[in-house]
Parts: sequence; C-alpha cells; structure tokens
Amino acid sequence: MAHDLWLTGDPEADQLLSTDAFALLVGMLLDQQVQMEVAFAGPAKIADRMDGWDVRRIADADPDEFTAMASTPPSIHRYPGSMAGRVQAVARTVVEDYDGDVTRLWTDPGPDGEAPDGALVLKRLKALPGFGDQKARIFLALLGKQYGVEPAGWKEAAGAYGEDGSHRSIADVTDQASLDEVRATKKAAKAAARAARST
Repeated sequence: MAHDLWLTGDPEADQLLSTDAFALLVGMLLDQQVQMEVAFAGPAKIADRMDGWDVRRIADADPDEFTAMASTPPSIHRYPGSMAGRVQAVARTVVEDYDGDVTRLWTDPGPDGEAPDGALVLKRLKALPGFGDQKARIFLALLGKQYGVEPAGWKEAAGAYGEDGSHRSIADVTDQASLDEVRATKKAAKAAARAARST
C-alpha cells in the first residue's frame, strides 16, 4: 500500500518512505542527534548505494563494507559507524523474527490469536534494536497518523505523540511548514528543560 508522505522534502527519499515500511522504520531509527529530514533521507542514500532497498541484503551485508558505504559522504548520519551497526541489527531482527516483513509488527496476531492492539505493537517496537520507549511511541504515532496503521488504542499507546493537532515529532510532519512547527516545539521544550535545570 502506497502512502503520500512528506518527511524529507526530497521526492525520491519520500517516495521510498511512502512505499516501503522497512525504509520508514530505518528512518525512525536514524532520527536522533541529526535533523529529522536528514535522518529520514538515510534509507534513500542506502538504497542508492546498494542499487536497491532490500531488508535481507542489508541484514546479510558485510559489516565493514556496510559501514564504509554508510560513511561515504554524504553519510547517512552524524555517527555513521554506530548507526550502520544499528541499521543492520534491526534488519536482522526483522528477517529473523518477522521473515523480512516489517508489517508483521502490526499485523501478526497476539498470543491469543486476537488482532494486535496499540499496546502490543508498541511492545514489539520497543523490542527492536535501537528503539527505546520514546522512539517506539513516535513511530507508532507516525503509523497511525500518516501510514493508515491504526490498531485499537494506538493513540493511547503513543501517548502525547498520538494527540491530534500536536506538533511534537516527525509523526506530525506533512510539509515544510509543519516541519518548522515541530522544530520550534522541540526547541522550546529543550529551552524549558534547560531553564528548569538551572533553577
């Protein structure tokens, strides 16, 4: 299922994110200590350099060669070496636990055979390498708000990131204006946190 995402401002990068859920997951993985649009452009850089995007090829790639590819300017991240390892780790987990199909994170039934709810999807996301609680909640909100993945209770499981009309994360980015709003919200939150620490 294709989606019309605007997360980077680069048509090719956004097209990959819109059509491949594993690319979207990797973009979320890379979203730390770099600008959001830089992080989500990472999968397109990898795809260009590997002549295609394939979770199994990424999982099976020689780690040194993959790191060298990720580090080639423009690199996929400010810390390309460590992030290359994380990308391969999450690719291996998707291959080993979900037979290479990342959508099974939100489609595989629960232990009792029931449809997965937001809490279960969040739990699965948090079990992925490199996905802490906050990153998992943001990705769940991104799935619900923009990717058409709406398991029961997803907004509650995503917490504040699932709120309608919020501008807290990449889940709320749909164009340059909303990207600027999210960036301003993050900047204000950091300033408030610094102020709180200094009092």
